[in-house]
Formats: sequence, structure tokens, C-alpha cells
Amino acid sequence: MSENCFHCGQGIEKERILFDEKTFCCNGCRSVYEILNTNNLSNFYELNKRAGIRPDASASQFDYLDTQEIFDKITDFSEGGTSLVTFKIPVIHCSSCIWLLESLHTLNKNIKYSQVNFTRKTLQISFNHNELKLSELASFLTNLGYKPVISLETADKNVEHLDKSLLVKFAIAAFAFGNGMFLAFPEYIGGEDYWMEHYKGLFRALMCLLAIPVVVYSASDYYKSAWYGLKNGIVNIDVPIVLGIIVLFGRSLYEVATNYGPGYFDTLCGLLFFMLLGKIFQKRTYNALSYDRDYKSFYPIAVTKVDFEGKQENILLSDVKVGDRILVRNQEIIPVDAILINGEGNIDNSFITGESESISKQPGDKIFAGGKQIGSSLELEVIKDVDQSYLTQLWNKEAFKKHETGLDTLTNTISKYFTFIILGIALVAGIYWATVDLEKMFQVISAILIIACPCALALSAPFTFGHIMRILGRNKFYVKDTLTIEKIAKLDTIVFDKTGTITHRKKSNIRFEGPEVSEFDLLNIKTLLKNSNHPLSKSLYEFIEAKDEYFPVDHFREISGKGYEASVRGTVYKIGSAKYNGQESKNLETAVYISRNNEFIGKFIFKNEYREHLKDLFRKLTHYKVYILSGDNSSEEEQLKELIPDYKAMAFNQNPEDKLNYIQNLQNRKMKVAMLGDGLNDAGALKQSNVGIAIADDSNSFTPSSDVIMNGEKVVTLDRYLNVCKGSITIVKITFIISFLYNIVGLSYAVTGHMHPLFAALIMPASSITVVSFTTLSTWILGRKYFKKRP
Repeated sequence: MSENCFHCGQGIEKERILFDEKTFCCNGCRSVYEILNTNNLSNFYELNKRAGIRPDASASQFDYLDTQEIFDKITDFSEGGTSLVTFKIPVIHCSSCIWLLESLHTLNKNIKYSQVNFTRKTLQISFNHNELKLSELASFLTNLGYKPVISLETADKNVEHLDKSLLVKFAIAAFAFGNGMFLAFPEYIGGEDYWMEHYKGLFRALMCLLAIPVVVYSASDYYKSAWYGLKNGIVNIDVPIVLGIIVLFGRSLYEVATNYGPGYFDTLCGLLFFMLLGKIFQKRTYNALSYDRDYKSFYPIAVTKVDFEGKQENILLSDVKVGDRILVRNQEIIPVDAILINGEGNIDNSFITGESESISKQPGDKIFAGGKQIGSSLELEVIKDVDQSYLTQLWNKEAFKKHETGLDTLTNTISKYFTFIILGIALVAGIYWATVDLEKMFQVISAILIIACPCALALSAPFTFGHIMRILGRNKFYVKDTLTIEKIAKLDTIVFDKTGTITHRKKSNIRFEGPEVSEFDLLNIKTLLKNSNHPLSKSLYEFIEAKDEYFPVDHFREISGKGYEASVRGTVYKIGSAKYNGQESKNLETAVYISRNNEFIGKFIFKNEYREHLKDLFRKLTHYKVYILSGDNSSEEEQLKELIPDYKAMAFNQNPEDKLNYIQNLQNRKMKVAMLGDGLNDAGALKQSNVGIAIADDSNSFTPSSDVIMNGEKVVTLDRYLNVCKGSITIVKITFIISFLYNIVGLSYAVTGHMHPLFAALIMPASSITVVSFTTLSTWILGRKYFKKRP
């Protein structure tokens, strides 16, 4: 009796190796088993039996990858000892592959994390290039049985185009369908023609020959999908499709072989023709949705452009060009790959690598997009367009998603039960018709299995949410993914940060209290203010009328929620709260205190200006519990109470940790919380909330922990965005009903034996087209209802 390898499950042919009371086909499989067992990853074999992959014994060497020019071309990012590389690995095929490849950090200490994109068959790895060469990493993967494919195409990281094999399958099905209908036509019209009677056997044989490549090749994707689903314990929507194909083809072969009838070869080719046509339409639509979700949708936020005279101008990130000089302040993320011109860089690449280690940069050094400056402001010269920088890939990074629950899971669950129900109906109908009319039984079962395809059910949520994402994006509400739309629709609580969110960042009534400040100090203070992204600092920077000159800033240090200090032209300044400057706040007021060489010189008192029409917004949010958080004191509490008559609570003097804990306490009371903040001191609260909405007016001070980026001008129309998200859920539910109605009507005809399989094949794509048309039209109407141009 032949034996199978414990690791890869293939038959043992050449050599039989015993190890740990298990049998292996080669030393490669034994080595992989030993590595997994040593690192306590033996669960790999429990996820899927015989799911391992035999290592490639003839794997070529990868030494060429260590050449600097090739290394730079292959890697996505490389700095400070950490590199990121994305390999194409075609042999990824199941959940155990994903589990093993995302556990690489437990197999090799120099691998920091790894992440699989199953649909694209790619693996992204963060590793220490000082300890682990790129060639060694590729060899390591090869020895595990996952040899990376490295070619000019993968190195160039070209955008994937429409799969041409799908078009070939469609063309074959179209050819067979057209010619099959032509050959079947004489028998359809009937009659006692001698010529037809003499040659009908030939026509049936030709139809069978035309149908074979359609069944074997054109339908192959459905077989694979159904098999992988069943192999992993999932009954997906392709299972009833495959059953329908098998039943229809088997019945047709039987009829032709026994000369009982012409069979249903033309019907079968027609079924696959329409299904593949729908698949092409769906794939092209998904590609369009994916194209719309580029960096322009997520980051149309302005950066500060600096000309050679030092004049500053805010421009959209999408308008940044190679050669432009931009200003990046403390805690801001660098939006493009650039060269440092002025300033001392202290770059935190945790957004990219997951490591919080800071990298020092000096003028002339290259800085990758995605790094965050910690310290004084930097002047950078852009060397790559935004769409070519590494930052454009980060927004869709799987690691930044909070949850993987929602309507996708709901749709799959409904489809699963739907499939079982259809199989049950087919079984009952088959048993009934077997006792009444055996010939009719096959037609009934075929019609049931064909018409019951839940394709429309699976299409409804992606199409609806894809359209809604585009509508929201055009109106400056940039949603991270489709799951966020569902989470927004479920919200019942909204928490607003005060400063920079419901107040204008720039518009404030400011007055200075203290002795007159010299021009020397004013210039230095304005230089230091330029380094901060805090709303009060930005307002103060605009308020001070001194000349805009750049002076080197040394020893910049910021304490979150308190203030910051640095040395400018040999003088140390501290800007921040009263306590930070050793003073006592006597009155309830919003003020920025300033010290020079530890000597208090005065304070700037702010009277915040709230956004217009704010009262109208809170009047429309009656279905939500509204809370206000602020790092400022309670001096404007009465004014806020007038603006928000139905508020639940207000909390002042909140530091970043207090805000996070406040959100957590609300969630502990079973509330679904949205947090609106400016993305600075609110980063923790934004991440903790169910939906984090980062408000941005004119800077790139977004945060990776937010689910939504919202233009500050649109805050007063927040209710419209909430209503659109709720409306999208209603649209999805209606499309579910449409899909069910199609199936109920079709099944009622099919079960009673009044529906030909060909009509079933026509109704199935008709339901999908109806759903797509309905969701396109209804989302357009929904968008027009809330976002049509208003005077």
C-alpha cells in the first residue's frame, strides 16, 4: 500500500524518511516539520490535513538580490535597519498557508511581521536587513515550500490588469453557445423531415463536442472555488452552481448516448455564457471601485509649500510636484519621499514598520513617506510624486483595520443558509418528481439549481458600499473601507473634541496680556510656533504680524497635552499651559503662556470662534447621545450649553489619556461611539472609538488610527453623512429582498416543472443586473438628496 508524506500529503516515490514517528517523502518536508515543531507551530497540520507544500529542491540561489541596485528596486521601504518587501507567492492556496506565513516572526527573530494578501497571492515582510539578507529571506521562504516569484514585472510592482483568461473562457462559452443554438434549432422546430432525422445524431455529437471545453475549461473557476470552500468547511455560493452544471451535463450525455433526446448542451453553454458575462461585469466594476480608492480619495489634505523666499502657501497634497519644497511640523506624517533641506530630522517610522524607534536625519538625507517627524519643523524637497511614494499603500494596510465583522460576514452567512435551503428544496422536489415523471425530475432539479444561484445576494453589499464611498469622498468625507460605513450606521453616541473640531482653527479673538515683547523675541516665538501642529499654535502663528523668517530650532521637546520648548538663536522658549510655565490660571480662560529662559513673559488669551451653523447641527442630532471633551478649561461651558441644549455631558481639562478612558467608559456601557477630533492629542481616543473621525482643515495632520478623514468645513453637516450611511444599509436590505423575490418566483415555477433550464439561466443574471441597476440608481438618488448643490 502506498504511503503519503506527513507534511505535503503527496505519495512517497523515491525515498522514505522516518522522523519523530512520522513518514516524509524528502529531507525538505522533514526539515519544515522540524522547524514548525521546534517553534510550537505544529497546529499548522491541524488547520488543514495535508495542507503543507513540498519544498522546491531545485530552488535557485537568490544572491543577486543583495546587489544594492536590485535590493532598492525590490524592497518597498528600507531605513534604520528595517526593510519591507512584498513577494509574489503563487502557491498560497489555503488557510494553513496564511497562518504559517503570518507566523514567520516566530520562526526567525529577524522577521518583525508578515502579512498575506490572499487574493493577490502576495506576502509583505518587515525584516532586519542588517541581520537577515534579502537573499537569505527568499531562501528561507523557499525552504518552507513558498518560493517567491521574482521577475521584472513583480519588481516594477505594476498594477494588475483584468485577467485575460476570464475573457478567453467567456469567448469559448460564447462561441459554443451561439453555434450550439444554431445546431439545436432544427430539432426545436420539429417536423418529420428525412434529412433532419438522418443527421440529428451528428448535430447532437457536435453540440456535445462544443460543450466539453465549456464545461471543462470555462467553468473551471467555479469548480475550484466550490472545492476550496468545501475543503475548508465552507459551503459557498459556487456549490449550487457546480451541482447544476454537473446535473445538466450528465443528463445531456445520458439523453444523447441513449438516443432519448438532444440533451441540454446549448442550455448549459448559455448558462455559463451569462454567468461569465456577469463575472466580467462584476470584475470590471470592482476594478473601477479599486481605482477610485487611490491616494487622491484619502489624502486631499493640503500641505504647506515653501518658496525660496520663505513664503508659505497651503496646497492640496495631490498638487505636490517633484522639486517642490514643503514644511513638515512636529508630529506630522511626511506625505512624500523627499530630501531634507533644513532642520534636524527625528523620524518615527512606526506607521510603516510597527517599530517606534526614531531615526536621526541630517540635511541631504532621504526621508521616506509615511515617517512622522518628532521635533522641530523640517523643510523638505520632494523627489517623488505622491502616487509613487510608499505612503499611498499604507491606508489599505490590513494591520490598521480594527475589526473584520459586518455585512460581508452577514452576506456570507445568509448565502450559506440559502444554499442549504436550496439543496433541501431540490432534494424534496427531486423525490416528488421521481415518483411522478422521471424525465421531468432532471429538468426540475436542473432548473432549481440554476435559478437559485445567490449571485445577486453577494453583489448587493459591495456595489452599494462602493458607490457610497465615492459619494462620501466627493463630499470630503473619506472613509477608510466599506466596513466603516456599516459601523457608522450603527452609531448611537457622538463625542466631539472642542478645539479644532467644533471651533475654527484659525478664527479666534486673541489678545496679549503682559509687557511689550521685543521684535527679536516675536520672531523667535513665531519660528517656534511654526514647528507645532496644535490648533492654538497655528492660530497664534497667523495672529503674530512679525516677519516670517526661518531660524534653526534646537533641542525641540514636546510634552503632549502641556506644551513644548526649544532653543532659538541661543534663547530657550517654553510655550504651553500655565502649569507648564510655572504659572497659575486665575480665570477660566483659554490661553497660551510663554516663558523665555524660564522667565514668564506673558500670555495670549483666546476666545474661540465656533463654526457657523453649529447649533443647527446639534438640533439634527437628536437621535444620538452627544458628549463634549476638551483639553481646555471650562470657561466656555455656558456658551457650549447654549449651542448644544441636549448634550449628555461635558468634560474639560482632559489630557490624551483621559479622552481615551472617557471613550472606553462609554463603550463599557454598550454604546457605539464615534469620536471627532483633530488627530493630534486625540489619536488614542480616535483609535479606541468604534469610528474615529479625524478632522482636517488645511494640513496633513491625519492619524493612522482614524477610520475617516473629514474636511473641517463639513463638520456642521455631519448629520448628512450619518444619514447617507444609514440609507446605504436600507438599500442593501432592499437588494436582499429583490434577490429573494427573484428566487421565490423562479423556484415556484421550477418546482412545479413549468420552467425550462434555459429560462432559469436567463433569469439568474437578470436578478444580478437588476440588483446592480437598483443599487446604482438608489445610491445616486441618496447622494443627490443630501449633497445636491445648495445656495
